[in-house]
Amino acid sequence: MHSEQSSDGAGNRGGLSFLAAADLQDHLMTVSNDLDRLQTLLADACDTLQAGFFGASQHLHDLRATALPDPQPVDRAVEHLGAAVTALQFQDMASQLINHTLGRLRNCTDRLARDAFDGDDDGDAVVEEAPLRPNPVTQAEMDTGFIEIF
Repeated sequence: MHSEQSSDGAGNRGGLSFLAAADLQDHLMTVSNDLDRLQTLLADACDTLQAGFFGASQHLHDLRATALPDPQPVDRAVEHLGAAVTALQFQDMASQLINHTLGRLRNCTDRLARDAFDGDDDGDAVVEEAPLRPNPVTQAEMDTGFIEIF
């Protein structure tokens, strides 16, 4: 797919050489792969954190059910766990941003391939549509709120 022919015979089409286009396409694909790996790491970390938080929450619930002289330490621990679970929503927002960015990168890569390698033996490149909205997540911070975890 990395041909050095062009309409002007010098390896240039629209000011971008085939080698430069191929190099840029390789970099875009590398970034896409890195984002895919980041997505997997975030999801795994979130699953592990959720399991730990909900397990601790259940233990606190069981402890609260016993006759404690002062349940306030357990109640405070439950509040802290609730705040931590709220922070896990970060993974959902990050996942949306990663998917959005991947869509934009794939669109750029596809357009680059179509424009730079037009007319090769494989036929026309299929260009995946870019996301319509500029940003799928508008929230910039997480506020701690109450989540019922029992």
